[in-house]
Amino acid sequence: MGACFSTRAKVLSSSREGSGNSSSDTSPKKRSSKSSNNPGSFAAKRMLSLPAASDRTSPTLRAFSFADLKAATRNFRSESLLGEGGFGCVYKGFINEQTYLPARPRQGMPVAVKKLNLDGLQGHKEWLTEVHFLGALHHPNLVKLIGFCAEDDHRLLVYEFMQRGSLENHLFRKGTHYQTVSWADRLKIAIDAARGLAFLHDAEQPVIYRDFKASNILLDSYYNAKLSDFGLAKDGPTGENTHVSTRVMGTQGYAAPEYVATGHLTAKNDVYSFGVVLLEILTGLKAFDKSRPLAQQSLVEWTKPYLSDRNRVLLIVDKRIQGQYSQREVQRAADIAQCCLCPDAKYRPTMRDVLRSLETVLFSDDLSMNGDGNTERESSNRQHNSDHMFF
Repeated sequence: MGACFSTRAKVLSSSREGSGNSSSDTSPKKRSSKSSNNPGSFAAKRMLSLPAASDRTSPTLRAFSFADLKAATRNFRSESLLGEGGFGCVYKGFINEQTYLPARPRQGMPVAVKKLNLDGLQGHKEWLTEVHFLGALHHPNLVKLIGFCAEDDHRLLVYEFMQRGSLENHLFRKGTHYQTVSWADRLKIAIDAARGLAFLHDAEQPVIYRDFKASNILLDSYYNAKLSDFGLAKDGPTGENTHVSTRVMGTQGYAAPEYVATGHLTAKNDVYSFGVVLLEILTGLKAFDKSRPLAQQSLVEWTKPYLSDRNRVLLIVDKRIQGQYSQREVQRAADIAQCCLCPDAKYRPTMRDVLRSLETVLFSDDLSMNGDGNTERESSNRQHNSDHMFF
């Protein structure tokens, strides 16, 4: 509801090159600009098809000039910096909601502007992938791509602004600027993220996200969660194909073991990554942290003995949310995480199953207890709930 999957955005080569080929053609093109004569230049190394400034990869996708984005972010000044990653820096900017022209701070619509680091080795390919996918995929739990800039050597992306930043910051960073996320909000965030992944996996042309982690889950002012950063996304297998063979990419601690070992990518890799993030939500600890004792550096390995023990599982729950949950809720969430982290991919649930199971956790709270110690919904809907639990 409110979601759609349109035909993949057609990404055309730059208008300076004529009509060109679609994004599936990655062969080099000749350019008359001076950058083509410099083998060390960005343009010489990044000769993939580009969106033309006059074209639209989607009816709502805008092409911005570099000058406008420079003005919108106040010359990319440090005070506008929101964060930095492998792609480059992300800045807060302001644009007019009707004209999309630069606006003064707090007098226009806030946006997040991601600026490609020209020294990056794979930045352009990831930039193009984001335009390709987010120009065609629309869902309440995917961050909205407003537009792009492909002017000269400049590669930028313009997104809706998410007021509370990433889940990673709220789980792991200390300080008054980041509020502790409540148990109820953590469940809501997990469900929102599961909805986003389920939408990708169930699309007409399935999409494997491949980089699911806490830093790629963005939150608005009401803690509604959306998936961001589609630079590593891949089309899933179709027909009789069981997997996609690809170079292993991602972040340590999140990738499924069979993907790391073989490079064979399936939607079950995303399911595994979701299990890791669900553990982070439960514990408030990072998936991999070298500052922890050796036996605890890998969160998945360290927590394995706790997840199946109904009493010991409470020992690993984030102490900042003590008193906000019941033992049954924590155990259910731990069971879901354990199923997602199954070493054998074929026994992992689908994201649609994960979503249904998480919803039974969220919607079984805040109800009065009846005489036998169970909630009224538990007594009347016990069979209904069991139909949606995969463990």
